[in-house]
Amino acid sequence: MSKVQKINLKEKFEKEIIPELVKKTGNKLAVPRIEKIVVNIGIGRMTIGKTSQEIEKIQKTIINDLALITGQKPVLTKAKKSIAAFKLRQGMSIGIKVVLRGKRMYDFLGRIIHIALPRSRDFQGISEKKFDKKGNITFPIKEQIIFPEVSNSDFIFSFEITIRIKSKTKEQAIELLKLMDFPIK
Repeated sequence: MSKVQKINLKEKFEKEIIPELVKKTGNKLAVPRIEKIVVNIGIGRMTIGKTSQEIEKIQKTIINDLALITGQKPVLTKAKKSIAAFKLRQGMSIGIKVVLRGKRMYDFLGRIIHIALPRSRDFQGISEKKFDKKGNITFPIKEQIIFPEVSNSDFIFSFEITIRIKSKTKEQAIELLKLMDFPIK
């Protein structure tokens, strides 16, 4: 009977992935790395036509759910300008974001790869078209309830995850995420 060894993503990156990528790049400093993960939620459409108490309740629910998912307290983002066409006033709360770095970033990425994305409906992998020229990737999560931390929520909301990768090319970034078992088509 073999023992199943639990290894976190940061350890796997340092012990297995870096040596693998050093063989290809020839330089340890040229290895692509994940800089940060940004989780964004736009709440502008959810709050149009609502009273201030309803808006506060929506914000509180989203902030609590996002704090459970990411392990870090989210920040409200405010409008810098008023735009009449969007019924937007300066100083109005329009979004919520979290920027993850270090240990929390690797823990969150591990939960995305191994728990959340496999639980999402009709998920077949993330397309390589989602990567930009420098290798950063942005993809949506349609329902926050794919994370086991959020078992019962007042309402379902979607959010966007951006993974900022420090690499020279898009191909290096894709290879890094594939070595981390990221589900790419």
